[in-house]
Amino acid sequence: VTWAQRSSATEAERNYLYVSIKAADVPRDAATLNITPTNVSFSGDSRKGVKYQVSLDLYAEIDPEHSKVNHNDREVELVLRKKEVKEEFWPRLLKESKKTHFLKTDFDKWVDEDEQDEAPEDDYASGFNGMDGGMDGGLGNIDFSKLGGLSGLGGAGADVGEGEEEVG
Repeated sequence: VTWAQRSSATEAERNYLYVSIKAADVPRDAATLNITPTNVSFSGDSRKGVKYQVSLDLYAEIDPEHSKVNHNDREVELVLRKKEVKEEFWPRLLKESKKTHFLKTDFDKWVDEDEQDEAPEDDYASGFNGMDGGMDGGLGNIDFSKLGGLSGLGGAGADVGEGEEEVG
């Protein structure tokens, strides 16, 4: 589990937590996610039989109704709106202050508290379209035609056969 956060004294939609639950190859229908004001819990079974389970008692309350979920093949990404609108960051994600081996700061999304106003506008949180994760299937509108071909492979099957079109 990784996490980061943002906060604002005036804008509720800028007070949120990023939480990523790493659970590779867990289909949506084999997963259970419960989000309450004080807890986030997830359990699921991967296609290879690996069982995942985590329960996070949160430091303070969140607003489940304004939170977002994106379930993909590698993880479950959550954007959880903090209930209380205030400038200060939470000192930690969990209610208990003891260290946990499975929880780490997501430095790819982290912005220091005193630098968050200067940070570029973060559209990560707005990129979720409910439970589906967007219209592009999470591929970010990649133009696969610009990724290049498999040049230099040659050998059997390398030539375009009759009735087939060359792509590219």
